[in-house]
Amino acid sequence: MPRRRCPRPSRTSTAPCPRPADRQGDRVASTVNTVLPGSAARTRLSRGGAPGSGLAQRRWVTTLFLSPTLVVIGLFTIVPMIMTVIISFHRWSMFTPITKMTPVGFDNYARLFTDSARVQALANTGVYVGLSILITVPLAFLVAMLLYFPRLRGQSVVRVILFATYVIPTIAIVIIWSNIYAPGYGPLSAILTAIGVTPPAWLSDPSWALVSLVIFNVWQMLGYYVILLVAGLTQIPADLYEAARMDGAGIVRQTRSITIPLLSRSLVFVILMTFINSIQVFDPIYLLTQGGPAGSTNVVSFEIQRSAFQYGLAGDASALAVSVFLLIVVVGAVLGTIMKVRKR
Repeated sequence: MPRRRCPRPSRTSTAPCPRPADRQGDRVASTVNTVLPGSAARTRLSRGGAPGSGLAQRRWVTTLFLSPTLVVIGLFTIVPMIMTVIISFHRWSMFTPITKMTPVGFDNYARLFTDSARVQALANTGVYVGLSILITVPLAFLVAMLLYFPRLRGQSVVRVILFATYVIPTIAIVIIWSNIYAPGYGPLSAILTAIGVTPPAWLSDPSWALVSLVIFNVWQMLGYYVILLVAGLTQIPADLYEAARMDGAGIVRQTRSITIPLLSRSLVFVILMTFINSIQVFDPIYLLTQGGPAGSTNVVSFEIQRSAFQYGLAGDASALAVSVFLLIVVVGAVLGTIMKVRKR
């Protein structure tokens, strides 16, 4: 058999000429590679495997690891929610066995609009939520703009200070603001007296008590919303502002044409969080005013607590809780739809 010549190596190739044994090994390897897939498949089938069995096993393992969490969520979230809905259609005192529940249909829901205390709680909640949104969102937007655009020194320190008001325990903030609102010796009253203005009784005057709690809420939550908006501002390309400045656009025009449209999803999210936080407010009202004076700070969350744990009216409290939950779901769905439309 004539001996085969080795081809001349090219400038780009430095591979040595394969020896006959190497060529024979290549033929053996190619034969093995051709036969191996079928043999491997037969081996897997002989062991009882099936196509997709690995994926099914992984799903089973995932379900096994998630099952404790699902059980906890079901026992402590889903089941209480279902029980709350069921109780809302019954009249039941929490001081008696649950077997004494009496079906009343929608009477508990109808009483939300006929009982004076509940009507006042709904009205106070509407005012509280409205004022919180109208004050917090524009103020958070303004502070976020001031922190982000001037590029001043110490911005990180200011952000930490603002966010600290959100992470400080509510009881500590209540102690601070109870002294600020204190009549006579409180710093707020002292400042107003010094400039010749008679300070109101912040927490004991029905006309000022709810407003004072709104100010408390704005101060506590402002830093959290500012951080959210600053994070949204970082996503806006800086070259848009450069182009706008080159076209002669001022700060107001840039804010109206660039910042607000591109920050709209973050603004909608802040509005949603402000709504949820405000409609669920309980701690400052319970610690500062107890719903008074004269029911002027009695909001929905406090009315639920009072109806259930002071008067034992579990049906009325459950109906009010279910109504608040449905309202949050509806508002969240509407604002979520707006966010999706803005994203497109």
